[in-house]
Formats: sequence, C-alpha cells, structure tokens
Amino acid sequence: MKKSKTTLALSGLAAGIALAAFATTAQAQERWTMTSTWPDNLDLVQIDRHWANLVNKLAGDELEIEFRSGGTLMPVTEVFDATETGSIEAAGDWPGYWAGRNPAFSPLATTTSLFNAVDYINWIQQWGGRELYEEIYGQYDMVYLPYAALNNESGFMGRTPIESLDDLDGKRLRLSGRDQGRVLEQLGGSQVTLAGGEIYQAIERGVIDAGEFSTPGVDYNAGFAEVADYWATPGWHQSASVFGVMINRDAWDALSEETQEKLRIAADATMTWALAWSERESTDATQNFIDAGVEINTFSEDDLARIQEITNEVILRGSCEDPDHAKVYHSMISYLEHYATWRDISVPYNMSRVMDDLPSLEELEACL
Repeated sequence: MKKSKTTLALSGLAAGIALAAFATTAQAQERWTMTSTWPDNLDLVQIDRHWANLVNKLAGDELEIEFRSGGTLMPVTEVFDATETGSIEAAGDWPGYWAGRNPAFSPLATTTSLFNAVDYINWIQQWGGRELYEEIYGQYDMVYLPYAALNNESGFMGRTPIESLDDLDGKRLRLSGRDQGRVLEQLGGSQVTLAGGEIYQAIERGVIDAGEFSTPGVDYNAGFAEVADYWATPGWHQSASVFGVMINRDAWDALSEETQEKLRIAADATMTWALAWSERESTDATQNFIDAGVEINTFSEDDLARIQEITNEVILRGSCEDPDHAKVYHSMISYLEHYATWRDISVPYNMSRVMDDLPSLEELEACL
C-alpha cells in the first residue's frame, strides 16, 4: 500500500523535528573539566571524585564532569587561578590553602580548638556559614559548594615523642594553616610548610621532628605508620576540616536553576557520606597504627586549656587585622553561643562540645 504524499511529508517533518530536538539537547549539555588539590595517592581525592560522580548521575542530561586528580592537569597550587579565570570549570579544594589571598579562608577551612564536624555542618546549613563561603569565594568570581566536614585530624606524627606542650618547644613541625602556625609559634614550635605528598619523606629523613596531614585513615594510607614511632593526640590544630568545590562563575551561570540545585543536592549528600566514610576509615586506621607499634600520647586537660587560651588570642589578633576574618569568626562564635541554649542541657547526648571559654563577641565586633 503506497503512502500518500501528505503522510510522507508529515513523517519527514516529524523526523526533522526529532532530529532538531536531539541536536538541541546534545548542544545544551555542558561539559566541565574538574581537578583537585589532591593527587591519587592521597585518600582525600575520593571526596572530590564522589561528588563529581554523583553530579554525573543526577545531572547527566545537562552536565557532564570529567574529573582529573590533582597534579594531572597543572600543579595543585594553580587550581585556584585556573578556576577563577575559567581555564577549568571546577576544582575540589581545602580553603585554607588560599589564606594568603584572604585570611578568611583559614576559618572557612578549619579551626584550631573550636569547631568539630557537626559544628561546621550546623553552621553551614542553618547558621549562615554557606552564605559566607559564597561571599568570600564570590570575591574571586567563583561559586563554592562545601561538600565535606571531617572531624579533628590525627595530630603530630614523627620519630620524636611529644607528650606535652613543653615538648613542642624548638621543634620543627609540618603544619598547615595560617592561624595554626600562629598558635604553634606561641608554643615555641616552628611551622614548616610542605605538600601532603612530601611529609612521609620529611619524617623519614628527619627534616621535620613531626608532622600532621589529615585524619588517621588518610594518614595511615599515606604510609605514616612506616616512618613514625610516636603520635601526639588530639589534633587540636585542626579540630575539624571543610572541603568543597570551587566553580567558575560563568560556568555556573550557564547552568539551569534546576541543574544548579542538583549540584547543591549532590554537595549535601556528599557531606553526609564523607563524614561517615572518614570516621570509619579513621577507626580502622587507629587500630592499624596501634598494631604497627606507634606509641600514642595524649595532651593533658591543662595543655588543651592553654591551647584554647592561645587560640582565642590568635582569633582576635587576626580579626583585627582583616574584617573578612573577623566576620567569619564572629559568625562562628555567635553560632556556638546560640547553639549552647540546647547543646548544654543535652549533655552527654549532645552533638557538640560544651565550651565556656570562647573568644569575646564584643571584642570581635570591635574588629569588624
């Protein structure tokens, strides 16, 4: 049976419309290149990769992310500039690496003897923290999505025992973070800046007396049990750490609002996954360090109280040097004081530290 000319014409028109729609969809899909500050041999890269994979599942109809581990596209120190200028669309980071550009990046990354992971999550989600990440990174034409908050880091590991604060005097210690270095300086130690991949050899060769990098799970998988005989806990220098993704503003604006929301959802989901992943890895790794014969020493309550006292001084000092630094810490201290309304009466089942020795809000306000 022959088809009429009308039927054939309509069929051709339908095919043309379908082809045009397919072409429009194909052209509409954004393709991003994303890298990280972490190479493949450091477990923190798993957090960045987890988010990128989740985005590809949730938003694959509009956005596809090609993830490249740190160091494969450029030196990791260059990822900030590359994202800001649009050379790449996104990069996973730890905000503290950029404190030389703006000291506010230091508390956005970690705190000395202050927040734990739950505090960061609370603050980001409900107490104004998210807006401050947006504001500070926004100064560099970037959008920022925090997608991991991990609990306190391991502490100092090395071949020299550190049993108290007195043992820090005169020691050369690998330590990351501007505020952390200032606290260490007042304790008599010297801050040595090294990339994460260089710490193993620095301990092995005695270049440093001890070093810190990340959580026990990350540190164990980086081989620290092979070169360290002693481990000083707790990791007061980074009582929690935040990681996230820097996104070039133009690349972000090219996405639909629906896709932008999917990226935010992926960030929130990754934050939950990352905390549980890290705590499990850290638990298993702690036993591995013990089995390897690493001696664990714990700072006394008096030592930790002294660290808190110095930390408060460093917070106020930095805040009066820079209004952005002051703004972030003022928000953090305000959260802790407000949250205490519930937190303090829920002991011991609360989710945060009970603290009565915080920096003064009035003094912080004077720095704004």
